[in-house]
Amino acid sequence: MSQSAHALWATSLGALQLEVTRHNFETWLKHTVGLALEDGRLTVGVPSSFVAENLEKRMAPLIAKTVKGIANGEIEIIYQVHQSQHADQDSVAAPAPISADGPRPRRTSRSPATGSQLSPRYTFETFVVGKSNRFAHAAAMAVADSPGTRFNPLVIHAGVGLGKTHLLHAIGHAAQAKGLHFLYASAEQFTNDFITALRENTLEVFRTKYRSIDLLLLDDIQFIAGKEHSRESFFHTFNDLHTASKQIVITTDTRPKLLPLLEERFTSRLEGGLRADIQPPDLETRVAILQKKSEAAQIKLSPEVIEFLAQRIVRNVRDLEGALNRILAMSGLANRPIDLDLAHQAVADLPTSPAQNRRSSPSQLLDAVCYYFDLPMDDLTGKSRKKGIALARQVAAYLLREDTPHSLADIGALLGGRGHTTALRAHDKIAYLLSLDSNLRRQVDEIRNLVDSDQHRTA
Repeated sequence: MSQSAHALWATSLGALQLEVTRHNFETWLKHTVGLALEDGRLTVGVPSSFVAENLEKRMAPLIAKTVKGIANGEIEIIYQVHQSQHADQDSVAAPAPISADGPRPRRTSRSPATGSQLSPRYTFETFVVGKSNRFAHAAAMAVADSPGTRFNPLVIHAGVGLGKTHLLHAIGHAAQAKGLHFLYASAEQFTNDFITALRENTLEVFRTKYRSIDLLLLDDIQFIAGKEHSRESFFHTFNDLHTASKQIVITTDTRPKLLPLLEERFTSRLEGGLRADIQPPDLETRVAILQKKSEAAQIKLSPEVIEFLAQRIVRNVRDLEGALNRILAMSGLANRPIDLDLAHQAVADLPTSPAQNRRSSPSQLLDAVCYYFDLPMDDLTGKSRKKGIALARQVAAYLLREDTPHSLADIGALLGGRGHTTALRAHDKIAYLLSLDSNLRRQVDEIRNLVDSDQHRTA
């Protein structure tokens, strides 16, 4: 394997990890490797032809642009099926259809072996606990210790890259160690399985797969919210498991009651269990995460480099991991020691705050604020000074200032013709309260999640 090819592709993966969703990265990119680099052509090893075809169809322009930027020149990319040392446990293959002849060998069984759905990296031992995630971690540990007896369902909600999937996998590993009959699936996989069962008239096989288990781990339930038939099928699956005292753990990017197109009968059941949210990590936790991940990679980072990265990358754990991967790859590619200069160069084009990575329009933000606070737009932009309306208006001013390039004068005009000083006071008040009030921080994060998903526009 060419070291230059490996380093170039590893650096590219670090950049791509910050550009694509976690699901797409782990499905299509995570298990690829740079094999050869010659004559302007990069050969990338992939675990299957299925992955190669999907990379060509789904991500070719983004990958080409990313590699070009890192290599400082045009690079042709060729995919080649290559079985790495981790292929047995981690490779991605085309999903097997559900057959009318009976269920295919499942990833869950009465034996501890459950296949490659669980990432070996996502365990309780590798999860860094801090103020922002302590409650969610404790709840996940309790469920793993005694599934079906406490906190059922457990709903973990958090923004992108904050560790909710890590905890879901960690619970799965604990269940695997106990030999429990469990199933881990993304909501997208659940939907695809359901559609296949409808098409092939194998609904009974589908029901057996998802309901004859002790523990269901379902990731990103918001994917189901707008899909009526899949949503109805999951509602019945949920009821069957819950009635039988089988443990259900679900992750979502926002609170269940804020997911549009989920009926009250469903959200009330989800809210009736235990909800645990994860907030962005504070500085101390970011430092601990970088220390743990650098130790796992068997490299030594100076305190200055760790402190710089922890101050610079603030949004989530995935960004920290992506930045670290980029630094490691650039160090190998250029044969340079990892020092503060290299760290600055590696993360120079990364966002320093959530706002820098947002491209929200004022209408998106105002719609999301109205949806969240259940207000008509006329109230938000009107003259009412009722406490609830005034708070919503102040939050809107804060988000418009932080997440759009608009001036204070523009923001005042958007909020009903108010002056720039009024907009500034509203922004500064919320900025101050956010440093004191964790509930308000959660509300602002949930509104941002609504904007990011654009779900409120489908309600």
